[in-house]
Amino acid sequence: MLNTAVVIDLLEHLLERRSDIQDINAYMKRELVNILAIMALISGCGSKPAPEISSETTKTEFSSGKIAADSAEEHDITDNAKAFENSEVFDTSDIAASTSSTEIDSSSENTVTLCMVGDILLHTPIEELSMEEDGTYDFSPIFSNMKEDISSFDLAVVNEEVIIGGKELGISGYPTFNAPYEIGDALVDAGFDIVCHATNHVLDKGKQGLINACTFWEENYPDITVLGINETPEDKENIYIIEKNGIKIALLNYTYGTNGISQPSDMPFAVDLLEENKVIADLDYAEEHADFTIVFPHWGTEYRLTPDSSQEKWTKLFEEHGADLVIGTHPHVIEPIEFLDDKMLVYYSLGNFVNWTSGTGEGVTNRMVGGMAEVTITKDENEIAQVSDYGVKALVCHVSNEKGGVTVFPLNEYPDNLADTNAIRAQDSSFSKDKCVNLCNEVWGNLWD
Repeated sequence: MLNTAVVIDLLEHLLERRSDIQDINAYMKRELVNILAIMALISGCGSKPAPEISSETTKTEFSSGKIAADSAEEHDITDNAKAFENSEVFDTSDIAASTSSTEIDSSSENTVTLCMVGDILLHTPIEELSMEEDGTYDFSPIFSNMKEDISSFDLAVVNEEVIIGGKELGISGYPTFNAPYEIGDALVDAGFDIVCHATNHVLDKGKQGLINACTFWEENYPDITVLGINETPEDKENIYIIEKNGIKIALLNYTYGTNGISQPSDMPFAVDLLEENKVIADLDYAEEHADFTIVFPHWGTEYRLTPDSSQEKWTKLFEEHGADLVIGTHPHVIEPIEFLDDKMLVYYSLGNFVNWTSGTGEGVTNRMVGGMAEVTITKDENEIAQVSDYGVKALVCHVSNEKGGVTVFPLNEYPDNLADTNAIRAQDSSFSKDKCVNLCNEVWGNLWD
């Protein structure tokens, strides 16, 4: 039985102290929690937890653009609060409504942090060392040293170099790749939200490989944003725009080609290619409907540490049509970072995130170094969104012939004694931590961490 006198006393106490509190909403929420806790004790429910606030992410489609919105949060007062919200003696609905705005972290409004890593390149030794006795795969060791970093960003992007066609199509490495579905599970577990699939290996298993990948993501992780591949003509026309912390961000992913493999005759729309008319149309749409535009091009020349003429051409086009950030992949080595006219930030190549190349010789060390782009996007009082901070975290891929022995480290946390045992030294005897550091200094200067 509720004690009405106790409730009235508490409400009077609340009103008396209002003049002393600068942030009324925050105070009222705190007092509400106290009131509910005491009322729960009176009614024999004191062992239940205090009210919590939960939120949901919803997805909305706008005309020809897909907009995934982190919508206004829906607040549910649980357990004790639910026991009282319909009470004739004490109605919490008005106070709950008045406190909803305080649950939004003002430090995150109009600011988005984003990271991206380079190629997930599953050469045969990686797949073999990731296979369990029962035939399943466990790729989690690859990400174990990076998971906390990746998950700390509002948005995390990865370039899934190889198609995820599943075991039914045969797991394979270079030159015709196909990955098991478990790599998708590992990417999600590591904290990635956005997956780029427009690569030169996307059609290595033909139409069925692409359809299998689409189906895997749709059925298992519908909230993951998958870029660069399409099941229908309508998908190809859609521009993904994610709304996060009050900023609408357009996401575009294209590849220069598909290793000479033609798109399926009945699916000429399957892969997003660097086709000038299409790219311009997408950029113009993004400029009109989004606050900020990111392009993820799969471009450049393999193993080259500087941009080639094609990258320079596309960079100019991206800039002319309003792109704000460009993060490239494909060369399998890192390339420079430029902020062009303080308008468009370009990471020409992030290199590999994970790989175990079969190549030999001095250049192999370069393929073991990658980068994680780290960008902060802020929308100012004039509603203009732009890059407010950026850098890159240097990464190194450690490979070993032991089970689960392939993993990625931040370069500055890579133990010296472990570097001395990296199995890649059998293919490039010059591999060392110092050499990796020197490469980062050469390509990125003082931008890297």
